[in-house]
Amino acid sequence: MEMTSNLSESIGVFPACQWLGVPRSSWYRWSQPTIDRAPRPSPSRSMSDAERSEIRSILNSERFRNETPRQVYATLLDEGKHYCHWRTMYRILAEENEVRERRNQRSHPTYSKPELLATAPNQLWSWDITKLKSEIRLTYYYLYVILDVYSRYVVGWMLAECESEHLAKKLITETYTRQQIPHGQLTLHADRGPSMTAKSVKQLLIDLEVVKSHSRPYTPNDNPFSESHFKTLKYRPDYPDRFASSDVATQWCQELFVWYNEHHYHSALNLMTPFAVHYGHEPEIRAQRQAVLEQAYHDHPGRFVNGKPALQPLPDAVWINPPADAAQVHRLQLPDDGVASLLAPPFPDS
Repeated sequence: MEMTSNLSESIGVFPACQWLGVPRSSWYRWSQPTIDRAPRPSPSRSMSDAERSEIRSILNSERFRNETPRQVYATLLDEGKHYCHWRTMYRILAEENEVRERRNQRSHPTYSKPELLATAPNQLWSWDITKLKSEIRLTYYYLYVILDVYSRYVVGWMLAECESEHLAKKLITETYTRQQIPHGQLTLHADRGPSMTAKSVKQLLIDLEVVKSHSRPYTPNDNPFSESHFKTLKYRPDYPDRFASSDVATQWCQELFVWYNEHHYHSALNLMTPFAVHYGHEPEIRAQRQAVLEQAYHDHPGRFVNGKPALQPLPDAVWINPPADAAQVHRLQLPDDGVASLLAPPFPDS
């Protein structure tokens, strides 16, 4: 207050309030002398304390304690009694903190948002399970897919006739071994499906020294790479509405993943294939493409209005839920919390 007064005398009230972020109305109110004002009188039509206490006793009586004020109000009117409007009954109860939901309400724990970073292949994997329809109604084939977040390379997949934590363990173990992952390097992210949160899968990840991460409940955006991959899968022109058998489904998946890994130019990878990025062939491919562009520029420089073309390198970092300051590149790890199937042949390891 004293600072505001000093500034207002030197530079004026408006600039002083603006500089300090204080409303002018507050300054004028503070500058007024303190006057002992009489308490505001109650309106003549307001109810007395005794009347309000009587109404509260009626509402909390054994007869009406399970009824709403609307019901009590209508019942009393039918009996020829009127104390006040039902809105006033609500206000009287609210003053005593007696208006609330009487049923037990389920409380949800607070889940932290996963913030995961990959700066190279085999640092962060995302996995999920999707259903493929069979020709038998309400019968499905379950496609398990493990995706490397940095390279978008499908490092492992399995087609099964059921969803099982034991099949998930088998796929994770074989994929982990085939990719030769050093202990403590990998984070495995998934949603909160029963196979993902199973105790046996949790124990497996502890044994392999793999950091376990889960999406928040009902938050599909926390697992965006697997969701996007399944959309790419099911939007393919040759994706059938239903599969005649597990053999047909397996054959289709094998062809799909060969195409996706080795021939699909991924837009998020600057039109590189996941295979090229995952196994380190991206620099030589980019150099060859750059040479082609430079030759084209040499032949027809006028066609390149922005000057000599230059290919962009791969992103330095790929995030799941980047923090506000994502420019600071570091790896965030979450603490540990913890048969009829067809296993696909491994993809090339070199």
